[in-house]
Amino acid sequence: MNLSTKASSLQAYNMLVYKNALHPEFFGIESRHRIEYGEYEFEAWIFRGGHALRFQHDETCIVEIVCEDAENLPDRGLATKLPCAGERDHEAKFGDHVIYMTSIQTEILTDHLYLGTYREMLEHGSEGQTLMSVWDDHTGKPNMSLVDMQRFNDELHVQSYHLRSDCGLVLRTQSIFQVSDEVNNEDGDGDADSDSKSESNDSEKTVAIKK
Repeated sequence: MNLSTKASSLQAYNMLVYKNALHPEFFGIESRHRIEYGEYEFEAWIFRGGHALRFQHDETCIVEIVCEDAENLPDRGLATKLPCAGERDHEAKFGDHVIYMTSIQTEILTDHLYLGTYREMLEHGSEGQTLMSVWDDHTGKPNMSLVDMQRFNDELHVQSYHLRSDCGLVLRTQSIFQVSDEVNNEDGDGDADSDSKSESNDSEKTVAIKK
C-alpha cells in the first residue's frame, strides 16, 4: 500500500463527542461493559475498528465515539468532532459537575512493527478489565480494537487501541470522565474546551453480544 492510500485511511478516522445517548443500531457491537458506581453510570461498546463510551451523571450525559465512517451518525447533540490523525488533546465541561478530557495519538507503522504491536496488545487484552475485538481482513492480516477501563471513586479512565493492518495504523485514545463539585461551567454544557481515589465495590457486567 502506498503512502497516499495509508494517509487516506488514517484521515477517515474521527472522534465525536455527544451530549446525548446514541442508539446501538448505529454500530455493529460485538461486546459491551457496564459500570454503576455512586452517582455515575458508564457503558462501553466495542466494534470492529471503533468504540463507543457513554458516561451518565444525574442529567448529564457524555458519549465518545471513535470510528472510521461518521457519515451515518446524527448531528443532534454533537458537541465536537476531532480528526484522529496526528496528536491532539481536548477538554470540555459538561453540566455542573463533569469534566471530560481526552488525548489522541496515531502512528503509521511498518509491517514488522505493526505485527509486534499487535502481539503486544493481544497479550494485554487477555489481562485486566478489557473489551477486545480481533479479526482478519480479506488478505488474512490481523486487526484489533481494544478498550481498557479503570474505575476510581470520582473518575473513570478509559484507554482504547485500534489497529488496522491495511495501512499499519495504530490509533490510541486516553479519556477521563471526572466528577467534581468545583466545576465552573460558565460557557454551558460541553461548550468550554481546550485543545492543546481509591476503589470501592460497584455493579459491573460484561456482555458478549456476538463474535
